[in-house]
Amino acid sequence: MKKLVLAATIVLLAGCASPKQEQINFAPQAATSAAKIVEGKTMSLSSQDVRTAQYVALMDNGRANITPIHTRQNVRIGIENALVQQFSSQGYKVTVNSPNTVKVEIQEALVSVKHTVMENDMAANVVVELTVENSKGKLVKTYTGKATRSGLMSASNDDIETVLNDTVNLVLKEISNDAELVDYMKERF
Repeated sequence: MKKLVLAATIVLLAGCASPKQEQINFAPQAATSAAKIVEGKTMSLSSQDVRTAQYVALMDNGRANITPIHTRQNVRIGIENALVQQFSSQGYKVTVNSPNTVKVEIQEALVSVKHTVMENDMAANVVVELTVENSKGKLVKTYTGKATRSGLMSASNDDIETVLNDTVNLVLKEISNDAELVDYMKERF
């Protein structure tokens, strides 16, 4: 029994001594509408993160050392909250029990970083799928945001954070400005 307690203590202390993983802030900004498109229409919104890994960046320093970077905030909740704010600004009332549903699926949110002491290259890719559905029909659309950035010196967490947030914001803006989606929801909800 003493050996078991000693082993558990060693494992716990080793876990405390290990370095913390890198983390960045994830703060997507909703593309709000200046004027309401609809009045009094309800919808329910749900989201799902189907990415294979939960990190949002991979840093490759070229020496067989690839470091994953996570966000401090939950990516799914951040995008869902931004979309709730976005649809609310268009006049939709987001409720729990509505026959009109919008399902958000986050398929990819990743910044690939290759850097050395002298330069860095970043490539961001964000893929979000929206499924708008009710008894009158179903519309499935995929939105993709891509961005690249190069700079001098090695990439900082702030640089990675900016590229990720800017790319997600582009996708949110694309969703907001999608005439087919807006018309579909306006007509069928």
